[in-house]
Amino acid sequence: MAIKITRTDARYAMLRRSRNLRWDNKAEAAAEIELCETAEQAAEALQRIVSAGLRPTIRSGGHCYEDFVVNNPGGAILDLSLLTSVAHAGDGERYRISPGQQLGEVYLDLYKRYGVTIPAGSCYSVGAGGHITGAGFGVLSRLHGLTVDWLSAVEILTVDSKGHVALRRVDKDHELDLFRACRGGGGGNFGVVTGFLFDRLPVAPFEVTNAHLSFDWKTMTEENFTAIVMAFGDYWAKRGREPETWGLFAGLGLTHASAGRFGLSLQFCNPDGRCDNLKPMEEFLDRFQDFGPLETTSSASGDKRFPPRNPASRERMGRYSIERLLWLDATIGGSGTEHSGRAAYKSSYMKQNFTLAEAKCAYKHLTRTVPGVDLRGSVMAVDSYGGAANAKGLAEVTSACQRSSIMKLQFQQYWDHPEEDAGRLQWMREFYTDLYSLHVEPRYAGTPYPNEYYEGCYINYPDGDMLSYAFWPQLYWGDQDLYPFLQRVKRRYDTNNIFHHKMSIRA
Repeated sequence: MAIKITRTDARYAMLRRSRNLRWDNKAEAAAEIELCETAEQAAEALQRIVSAGLRPTIRSGGHCYEDFVVNNPGGAILDLSLLTSVAHAGDGERYRISPGQQLGEVYLDLYKRYGVTIPAGSCYSVGAGGHITGAGFGVLSRLHGLTVDWLSAVEILTVDSKGHVALRRVDKDHELDLFRACRGGGGGNFGVVTGFLFDRLPVAPFEVTNAHLSFDWKTMTEENFTAIVMAFGDYWAKRGREPETWGLFAGLGLTHASAGRFGLSLQFCNPDGRCDNLKPMEEFLDRFQDFGPLETTSSASGDKRFPPRNPASRERMGRYSIERLLWLDATIGGSGTEHSGRAAYKSSYMKQNFTLAEAKCAYKHLTRTVPGVDLRGSVMAVDSYGGAANAKGLAEVTSACQRSSIMKLQFQQYWDHPEEDAGRLQWMREFYTDLYSLHVEPRYAGTPYPNEYYEGCYINYPDGDMLSYAFWPQLYWGDQDLYPFLQRVKRRYDTNNIFHHKMSIRA
């Protein structure tokens, strides 16, 4: 039996909450939480919930940016965080990942047992369930694609039109439509995933090289800022399309000027998983030599085997570090940190380099002050994209349609006090709306609607603000035939719309 937590249980107050405390006083809480350790327990609990006429919402790691799980008035949260079994399929040929496993646990387990990995995210504690159903993107995605590109089968609990729960194993030969929908359609849409199976996975890199640069806002001019941003994007638009560079992943963390500095970090390995040829990384770093003064953000002094290429380069760049690390040390040791307070997020995919107008818009808002609003903790994070993630044909067999982009952006806000909500959210919305009104048709203004510049938004970075646009599904699932396909799958496998939240697939 699942562990049932009700309002009278001392654990309820903690387990009903979202990690994003912004929703604490806004979401209407569920009446109970069912903690499941096995697929059988999940099936039994789901059947009880449905038979009682309650609405189920599903949680694995609990990192949902919006209130999709916790805003469930009088309903039940089906919590899969204890469903972390690493038992393998009966044929002995597949790798299994359970929805409750944290990504850090997945990396360790796959590496220690088999020497393989998944190209997933950099935050250690994100649950596999939501991450993979939303496509699964991370620092190895340029080299190996998205996690769903490797997915071979999914075990999922569905509810039929009569309210009966059934466990299905879907793959390319069995219920292909549902299988494809689970490969990027987003969590909480079609049923409860209890297992992800992979026939094969990429070999984990032997080693990686990391480098870190930071820039001082005090000495930053608009001209230098725009040059840095456009130099970053230019690499991915041109050199970054070549396969020998696909092992290079970089992130540009454009903080608000009040934070003092903004930074650039990268991870690199050659396609064979080693670091014998650093040319692609060196070419990338060369683009930033003239934008000083720079200094390292790393606490390490760097690997002496990989010094700056010459004294002149060191002088131009200031202090910086290049570290050569075994892959697992870099992955687990460098995993993302979490903010325990309030947060808001937005996203976009970019098919081209930043235009000068876009770079200037970013500079304007990142240096703008708002009376009474502390904008520290505000970040426009620009990640490299493309490479293997853009391989031909993948958009047709998965539900991750963004396969032409070179960069992926995440706008982030972190703060602690509810009285800051209004000012911070207003600043973020104004920034986003201003930026995405430059190169879109007037009817799509304020959004990165798919066109020659943009490729919409990432469903794993959901943003409730997008619901104000009638075309919001096209932002996440493209403007072609993918969303109608997902709607057909929804009608077939969740006829009564048992699984829903404010941004779920509309049947």
